[in-house]
Amino acid sequence: MPAKNTGASRTWTTLAGLRSLSAATWERGQLLREALEPTEAYPRRRSLKRPSAAELRDDYAAAREWAAELFASVGTYTLETVDVGRTTIGSNLLPAAAVFAGVADEVAFVGKTRELGRFRSLAGRLAGLEPALSAWAMKRPLQLLALGDAALSAARVALWLRANPGPGIYLRQLSLPGVHTKFIETHRRVIDEMLAVLQHTPPEDDQPGQSAAADNAASDGAASDGAGGLLLNPIARTPAARFAERHGFLHPPELVRFRLLDPEIPLLGDARDVMVTAEAFSTLRLPVTSVLVTENLVNFLALPHRPRSLALFGAGYGFSSLRDVEWMRDCEVLYWGDLDTHGFRILDQLRAVHPHVSSVLMDEATLLAHREAWSVEVSPSRAQLARLTPGEAEVYESLGNNRYGNGVRLEQELIRWDWALERIAAGPV
Repeated sequence: MPAKNTGASRTWTTLAGLRSLSAATWERGQLLREALEPTEAYPRRRSLKRPSAAELRDDYAAAREWAAELFASVGTYTLETVDVGRTTIGSNLLPAAAVFAGVADEVAFVGKTRELGRFRSLAGRLAGLEPALSAWAMKRPLQLLALGDAALSAARVALWLRANPGPGIYLRQLSLPGVHTKFIETHRRVIDEMLAVLQHTPPEDDQPGQSAAADNAASDGAASDGAGGLLLNPIARTPAARFAERHGFLHPPELVRFRLLDPEIPLLGDARDVMVTAEAFSTLRLPVTSVLVTENLVNFLALPHRPRSLALFGAGYGFSSLRDVEWMRDCEVLYWGDLDTHGFRILDQLRAVHPHVSSVLMDEATLLAHREAWSVEVSPSRAQLARLTPGEAEVYESLGNNRYGNGVRLEQELIRWDWALERIAAGPV
């Protein structure tokens, strides 16, 4: 180690610093793109920050060690040198730039030679399926490398979709080697991108205006920030279902689960807890005047008998299954969700379909009466909600602004049951 290390010496480009510059180029996919379609980028010259004459004089040992490390690693690169200090401490040839003759040399420098060979093989096989797919490989080189043979299977699906628009079958019925329903659902974004390349069109999102990140969020039950959100989208609400809809595949219908809370209303023999298609639910003709929507399964199962009432098991964000349920517009509809920002956001979206919905157990009194059950909401919603009542909006904003504490939330299943039953019986506040 050098005897001393001045602040200036830390600005010199070390071997590790040079490697990190090349590694960053790799991580951006530039080296792989260059290997697939060479440009005039090589020979590539990377300038090196080097000691000045004054730094040589003040810390010669450190400068010598710095230069020796770079000279010792010459092989995948060559060094241009410059004479420093000739008129002060004597002539010293110091590295001024590292030069990579070709992309393979720089790839070897970052230790990715095997990956480069794998990429070239995959890109060649992809082009063998369809030369136009080379454009996708240029756009997503690192993804091609990460997917490996799965990228070739995705390409076969994209080619099949181009040849069979609107197939009118279930994904399960698609017979391609190595392809099954779960594969298509997992790789739908790649398939869409490849198909867009084949058709020379922009790739379609799973929802207009929805990014890949929002697509992933939607599959986890998160809501879109766009106007109307997922709720008002006329197509099926899950990303997998939207993919099927977009490409003309059949997809299973949405299901609605409900319980009749009035034992006097006949249904299917003794059946009280029923799951039907959304279409069938919209055609029900039951003598109910009240619907209670809850997001928690145990709450849904534990709700007591209630005259002319029906309990509906909520499905989080997205109420497309309830959009066409006209008979609910003539009922009292109560919504019981978590007392957190996303609970209010779900309530807001439900009101986009049924504006007359009232909330229960989503008030400040309930929140404050259960301090011992509070937990932390890791990713609170920041959306502007226009369909909340003044009281609901105040609690929503207070939760978002941490007025009660940092990220406070109260899950509905932690509310005392006697407290819950009393307020449900009383109806909306």
